[in-house]
Amino acid sequence: MSLGHYLALGGLLFLIGIFGALTRRNIVGILMSIELMFNAANINLAAFNHFLHPGGVAGMATALFIITVAAAEVVVGLALVLAIYRNSATVYVEDFDLLKG
Repeated sequence: MSLGHYLALGGLLFLIGIFGALTRRNIVGILMSIELMFNAANINLAAFNHFLHPGGVAGMATALFIITVAAAEVVVGLALVLAIYRNSATVYVEDFDLLKG
């Protein structure tokens, strides 16, 4: 497999993640779509690392950093979802009107 195959896979996964983030009404589905976009970026980083710098660790270290940030994003996002759900009893994005004055 060439670099183009990996980039096509990463691009396809990223587009699916964008589509999911823009079309989902449920906040948990939106968070999952954002995770899919992070994983698409990780695939591209690992592919570039493998083909441009064989044996190098910079791409893999960056991918591990992104995985760590994505895990923290999910924890914070789900904590916010739980806090909002306790107050409004819904997880649909269009029902989140907490900041309206």
